[in-house]
Amino acid sequence: MIKTSLSLLLVLVAVSFTFGKYTPKTGKRSPQTLSRGWGDQLIWSQTYEEALYWARSRNKPLMVLFHLEDCPHSLALKKVFAEDNEVQKILDEDFVVLNLVYETTDKHLSPDGQYVPRIIFVDPTMTVRADVTGRYANRMYAYEPNDIKLLISNMKKAKKLLKSEL
Repeated sequence: MIKTSLSLLLVLVAVSFTFGKYTPKTGKRSPQTLSRGWGDQLIWSQTYEEALYWARSRNKPLMVLFHLEDCPHSLALKKVFAEDNEVQKILDEDFVVLNLVYETTDKHLSPDGQYVPRIIFVDPTMTVRADVTGRYANRMYAYEPNDIKLLISNMKKAKKLLKSEL
């Protein structure tokens, strides 16, 4: 009886090692999300094309956020952006969101050049809202951490323009 129980236990242990989840040699990794730390509770689009589809079908404006993972300006904005409850609430309820760490082939998304961080709004008719800008003349779509109130105002403006123009 003991011998049978011991044999059964060894088989179960062997089976659990054989069919367990894959673990990389470097150890367990943290889960990667599309938010990249900009708002884990938000539903982020995977691609620009998917974001355009969701914006059009849900009749919501799209906010495209260009950034780099190792850029100090992007990291500073990310911290404030992710911690601001008003930003997160407005995005969650009223926007389709996409963050990109690479440039797209659509030149409309870089009307004044390619720099990061850069935030562009696109309406459901797939029109880039070049009239919703930040406070800098040389980087019209750039925002810094102390510009979060301006960003909130521009998000509300993008939402209001959508309702008044359609």
